Amino acid sequence: GIDVGAKFEIYQWMNRLAKQGKGIIMISSELPEVLGMSDRIMVLKEGEFMGKVTNGPDVTQEKLMAMAIGIVDHKESGNENS
Repeated sequence: GIDVGAKFEIYQWMNRLAKQGKGIIMISSELPEVLGMSDRIMVLKEGEFMGKVTNGPDVTQEKLMAMAIGIVDHKESGNENS
């Protein structure tokens, strides 16, 4: 993996680009990282689209895991207007 210092530097770079209006696709299996860095989250399982949500206070690690294993349908997973 990436050491903590390098990861922090990458996060700063991503935040600068996002503030400039740039879109960023981030791929990670670390849910705290995904929740901390993302405006919108798409969940894939073995290449299959499982759902998407707009990040907010109602989006939790548990909700994302439920989407990933197919317990929660993507249509029930929060704001779909993204």
